[in-house]
Amino acid sequence: MRDVEASDLVSLKLLLASRWLPSSLLKNELDRVSAQTTEALCSLLDEKAPAELEEVSRRIKPLSGSIEERRAAMATNHSTLVEALSKVIGYDRAVDAGRESLFRVGVRLGEESRIRLGVGESIGDLLLAARVLYRVLGISFDAHWSGDGLQVVVDRCALSGHYSELACIVMSAVDEGAVRGLNPLISMRFERRITSGFPTCVARVNVQAGGSKG
Repeated sequence: MRDVEASDLVSLKLLLASRWLPSSLLKNELDRVSAQTTEALCSLLDEKAPAELEEVSRRIKPLSGSIEERRAAMATNHSTLVEALSKVIGYDRAVDAGRESLFRVGVRLGEESRIRLGVGESIGDLLLAARVLYRVLGISFDAHWSGDGLQVVVDRCALSGHYSELACIVMSAVDEGAVRGLNPLISMRFERRITSGFPTCVARVNVQAGGSKG
């Protein structure tokens, strides 16, 4: 197996962002992600059970303090909203509806990042951009080619300690959507999650015909 390396033609903006982001920018980006994901869950709950949203809204925490405190508040809010949705419409429907809504949010976030960072079509560019997005969330990962394709292994996730298993299943659709937004010819699907009792999260990345593996 060989590690995945970045393209030699990667944009300077993307390369610099993948190596360092100031604390103020990390907080701003996290607040942006939190606002979009929380709004999507609130809209979904409002559609299914307005009365439940009114009660749950009292438990939604504003983001403040350090980046670590902001991540914890965001993840706790996600779990609160997802669990409320499951209570109202049932586990399976909450997973389906939540993932569909959050995938769209992820695509939008990925598309915005692709433009801002100058992300190219290569796998290397995609992984550099993913490192930028994951640094905001407090997530680290490695990627390598195995016999059946590209595998991404998350060895640290600052959100996992605040997520229920259900919340993680739903919210991981944001990550999968972001990959699609960064490159429409590349998709990712999680096969294993820390919140399910595994030591790491594992995702499989697939490149459609015409997509660049460089």
